[in-house]
Amino acid sequence: MASMADRIDAARLDQPDVVPAKFRKGAEWDDEGGQGATGPVREIVSDHGQLLRLAGLDPDAWRIIGRVSQWTKTHHDKADTYSFFFQFERITAGADAIDLPALYATARRPRKHLPRATGDRATVVVFADPQIGKTGRRGGTPELIDRIAEKRALLEPLLKLRKPSQILLADAGDGFEGFESGGNPMFTNDLSLAQQMDAYGTELWLFIEQCHRHAPVTVAGVPSNHTAWRNGRQNLGKPSDDLGLFVHRQVEKITTAARMNVTFTAPNPYDESVAVNLLGTSIGLVHGNQFGPGQSVSWWEKQTFGAQAIAGADVLIAGHYHSFSANVAGRNPVSERQRWSIGAPTLDNGSDYYRQTAGRDSDPGLLVFDVTSNGFDLSSLTIL
Repeated sequence: MASMADRIDAARLDQPDVVPAKFRKGAEWDDEGGQGATGPVREIVSDHGQLLRLAGLDPDAWRIIGRVSQWTKTHHDKADTYSFFFQFERITAGADAIDLPALYATARRPRKHLPRATGDRATVVVFADPQIGKTGRRGGTPELIDRIAEKRALLEPLLKLRKPSQILLADAGDGFEGFESGGNPMFTNDLSLAQQMDAYGTELWLFIEQCHRHAPVTVAGVPSNHTAWRNGRQNLGKPSDDLGLFVHRQVEKITTAARMNVTFTAPNPYDESVAVNLLGTSIGLVHGNQFGPGQSVSWWEKQTFGAQAIAGADVLIAGHYHSFSANVAGRNPVSERQRWSIGAPTLDNGSDYYRQTAGRDSDPGLLVFDVTSNGFDLSSLTIL
């Protein structure tokens, strides 16, 4: 038990004329933290837990941050005294502060159901690599026409369900087989070049007519290796001289004459890729013969650095490789959205040459996905 002299001495040390206000024992705080002081003590204290306790605080709830200030009082007749001032904050970080039962209870709370947005959803239909006129193990032109008709039949209820405000028909190229693609073997087609172009225009029109029943349509096309104007492997003319794009221009005349709400877009005459703005999301389109297998993202990175047509795209669509693929491709610095590179499946009769040399084949399919005001909707991606 402290003597009367010790109690009188301690009381005297706490007087305002002895201890500066900042260093008097006590603490002030809010939910996040505050400041406190120990008042005078007879020895130097370096342990933060002890400093908190001397200020009347719980070391398990608070921790000292920053520097600790020390005030020293010299006494001529006895040992010096020390007072300490510090800032502190509430302990919230670290595994020992995580209340797992409380976290899971919060996670199980009822969630507000968000109704499906209307008027801010656009659908992208990717028409890729039908190579009309080509024969293969899946048949020839009769089988191809029947296969594409089946895909349109599957597309119809999907468009009715999604109710898009806009539709982008993205033609990823190789609309017909041609005779100068450099394939091996050549000349296995069952249609002449004129017939191939006629059938291609008909299929393109049927897709446009179907989509137009549901929403305004934008048709995007790009040059491709099978429909290029070429002599063997040698391209002739500029990219815009592509015969597939020529077919697009003929179909555009029909939609214009019919006063349909259809817009056609294609690359600039010397470009091979194009971008379309869809509800604020930039959709890039290229055939894919510009890069090797699995190299779409690397090619896109270079296009971005070079400020090319699809530099600012959020989603890049490519065909050519006859199989579905999807890759994350960094982040768009303008929209701050994650970029996606998507390879479209084929609609053709099969590539027997590739199957026999590489041992791989891909099922035919029609790629469909949506974008919303929030960007690319990954959950909407489907292959019909």
